[in-house]
Amino acid sequence: METIKTDIAVIGGGVIGLAASIRLRADGRDVVLIEPNEPGSGASYGNAGTVADYAILPVGTPAVLRNLASLLFNADSPLSIRKAALPTLLPWLMRFAYESLPHRYKDNASRIADLLSEAATEWLDMAAGIGASALLSGKGCLYLYQTPQSFRSASADIALRRQYGISQELLNPDEVLRLEPHLPPVEGGGLFFPNAINFTDPGIVMAEMAAAAKRAGVQFVRDAVKMIARERYGVKMVASHNIIHARAAVIAAGAYSGNLARQLGERVALDTERGYHLEFDMDTMPVERPVCPTHHGFYFCPMRGRLRVAGTVELGGINAPPNPRRLEVLLANARRVFPKLGEPSRTWMGFRPSMPDSVPVIRPSKGGKDVIFAFGHGHIGLTLAPRTARMVSSMLAA
Repeated sequence: METIKTDIAVIGGGVIGLAASIRLRADGRDVVLIEPNEPGSGASYGNAGTVADYAILPVGTPAVLRNLASLLFNADSPLSIRKAALPTLLPWLMRFAYESLPHRYKDNASRIADLLSEAATEWLDMAAGIGASALLSGKGCLYLYQTPQSFRSASADIALRRQYGISQELLNPDEVLRLEPHLPPVEGGGLFFPNAINFTDPGIVMAEMAAAAKRAGVQFVRDAVKMIARERYGVKMVASHNIIHARAAVIAAGAYSGNLARQLGERVALDTERGYHLEFDMDTMPVERPVCPTHHGFYFCPMRGRLRVAGTVELGGINAPPNPRRLEVLLANARRVFPKLGEPSRTWMGFRPSMPDSVPVIRPSKGGKDVIFAFGHGHIGLTLAPRTARMVSSMLAA
């Protein structure tokens, strides 16, 4: 076992850990980043690639609560559950149901809106700092509504976003087709978010972040932290091949963060959403920007040389293999929009760290500021990476 000593240890090399490491190194701190896999290769790579400053609505809403049983136990639903995981998920689901009540939903949306308020600006700044500005596209994001009734059903959500100053434009069916002429007609129209930014290749952005961190002097340790504990002058972490001593630690290990928090005496209501995507290699994209058919709960995401179809939620932990049914449903729904899609060039499944209220945990641990929590971002981890890094920096500087 090798012993490593540092000022700050960042546990987790996803987009949150990478962003925090870059920010802390800019503050002049010595930083070691500990990650067992290629940095940025998990959910940070496999997402819809959108800086979604509009995504203030939590997963749990009153509408979801009304239909929770039918959603969870329908294998084809945009929100489903692995039945084998139900016993262990019950406490999380009970909390999720509570957080979906009207008063909790509105409070959670307010907290998320506050976090997202400067998301686009902060990502533009970070991209410029790491030399990745050319990998961002500013064409916005489009929601589609299949019927007038589905559009009317979204009116409360639209009003709530408007309350928090989210830029959104209501489009009739003709305006949708003028914006995206290759889409089939939708009777309900669309909702356009003009300020949304998307990445032309999230994997390359992650590689640029890792390269920027290394240039800045962050030490990367390819290892998995198994144990964390406070010691007299800081924090001790035992990994598979290393022992790391640090003045402070940042737990940014995504879906794997809950076990480390428990070792410090905190039971955090963290569980896992299993996210899926399909990719189709093609030179000409059928859409120019991320497009979400809201009735199916996924995104068409144009990326470099390929169309990614990403989305839906499957609750079910980190140990089970990918569920082929989820990929089949994703493909079938994608073909309902674009019937000529061929077979996918590749598929993917990864883990989103999910809180029942959809609000990420970004705070000092209850035992003190020597350990900072930065996990549980769910669907907005990519979006909130620069903001989270800034918050972590401020906490460690205080």
